Amino acid sequence: MERRQKIMLSVLVLGTLMGALDSTIVILAFPVIAEGLHADLLTTMWIILIYLLVVAALTVQLGRLGDLFGRPRMFNLGFGIFTLSSFFCGVSSTITTLILFRGVQALGGALMESNSGAIIADIFPPNARGAAFGYNSMGWTVGATLGIVLGGIITTFAGWEYIFFINIPIGITALYLGLRYLKDTTRTPASLDLTGMVLLAAGLSLISYAAVDFAGNDLTTRSMTLALLGLLLILVFAWHEVHTRTPMIDFESLNKPILKYSLLAAFFQSLGYLAVVFLIIMYLQGIRGLSPLDAALLLTPGYITGSVLGPSMGRLSDRVGARIIATAGTLVIALAILIYMTLRVDSPLSIVLLASFVSGIGTSMFYPANNSAIMAHARMGDYGSISGALRMVQNIGILGSFVLAITVASASIPRSLAFEIFVGTSRLVGNVTGAFIQGIDAALVVSLLLLILAGAMSWSRGAEQRGPA
Repeated sequence: MERRQKIMLSVLVLGTLMGALDSTIVILAFPVIAEGLHADLLTTMWIILIYLLVVAALTVQLGRLGDLFGRPRMFNLGFGIFTLSSFFCGVSSTITTLILFRGVQALGGALMESNSGAIIADIFPPNARGAAFGYNSMGWTVGATLGIVLGGIITTFAGWEYIFFINIPIGITALYLGLRYLKDTTRTPASLDLTGMVLLAAGLSLISYAAVDFAGNDLTTRSMTLALLGLLLILVFAWHEVHTRTPMIDFESLNKPILKYSLLAAFFQSLGYLAVVFLIIMYLQGIRGLSPLDAALLLTPGYITGSVLGPSMGRLSDRVGARIIATAGTLVIALAILIYMTLRVDSPLSIVLLASFVSGIGTSMFYPANNSAIMAHARMGDYGSISGALRMVQNIGILGSFVLAITVASASIPRSLAFEIFVGTSRLVGNVTGAFIQGIDAALVVSLLLLILAGAMSWSRGAEQRGPA
């Protein structure tokens, strides 16, 4: 890897790290933010939801903007927006203002996420992208780990505002390096699908609102109506995508089995795996009585393992292809879920450490291999839109995981109590612990089936050949 390639990759990894940092650092600050801004927990939950919704809805379109106007230019613009909005998040005096600037921050994050994979595909040949995506995946796991650790420490000793202020020096440094070293590559014609973007955003928003309303207020006519309307809009979105001349996802590109099944594997892996993380944190806080920080720290072995092994697994996928490595990764994560399913009220916490370590091995195998397979088989002119499509399906999966965890927990114990457990402000006592464990077990079975489905999609992509670019 040449010096210039190393510097460019470092900037991209910093962008990934910042996005991951903000995805986890906010969770541990929920109760403090709610108290500091005099907001209820249901409203505060939108600090996470708005970020996921914006990224899921906009990544494909912003990837196409990268194709049109230059991917490095759009990536650097995203870094600037992300950094500036982090400042405004930190100085927000009301929950409404904070949610608004989190949405703006998500716009910057979406610009970075949708173009980073495309830039890697621009600067690395197909037979070297696995290692590059491995380092990029390492940025995600390191950022997520830092978010978990720093979220508790900063909130406790400095105040919730500083979980946003921490982005500013990182962003300024990365923006300087990006402007200096990331130069515009070949631009290609692309078209936007604004109607599809609006339909997708509206459908996901209504479903998310219905799920949060269900978690906090039980099943109501309002939540049912909103959920059904959201599903209807998703169906309209699907119909629109099939019939429009400029769909968000290029169906002609998806005629390639490797590309199609790799994207499906990414979706089902995100949908199944992230729900497990949420559920285990709820178990540790609600049943074992751990603080949010202590609960999250028990999951760090998985993040650290994924960080260390990601680059080497990526290099291995460059040699043997993604099919075996990525598929094996989903099965290793499924094994971790089976280990988690042995947890009971008084199980040793070493089980959580073991399962976290095993899941880290699985994610280090899946992400670099699957991501590099997608970009290796995308047409050069579609790098931005395909990179955006990958981020879109992953973020829809994360959003679905979030909804799945909250919904299943709310079905087994009182809704308000389930929600308080999720954000770490309450724990279970008495006989309801057994019902809650049964609910978690049921959700883990669903996650296990989703991971097996992800593995089936991964294997269905078939063998691949990667030669020099």
